[in-house]
Amino acid sequence: MDDVIRRRALVHGSVQGVGFRFSTEGEADRLDVGGFVRNLPDGTVEVEVEGRPDRVALLLEWLDEGPRGARVDRVDVSELAPVGESEFSTRH
Repeated sequence: MDDVIRRRALVHGSVQGVGFRFSTEGEADRLDVGGFVRNLPDGTVEVEVEGRPDRVALLLEWLDEGPRGARVDRVDVSELAPVGESEFSTRH
């Protein structure tokens, strides 16, 4: 079985009010990874993603651009311990 990793990404830029969470959830579902996405009060978007390393890397790569209408200035990524999350959701 492949290793499972988990990463936390903080996405900075014009990333709220542009469909970022909805699009991230769709991309995560397409890649079959678990985790969540949510807006933070400081205007960033937080994403935690868990799954096979290659699929996690693809979602992190997608976050660098985000959906049409978003402007991503930077993405800060940190490692987390996997928690066994296989579904992806939007949190509020």
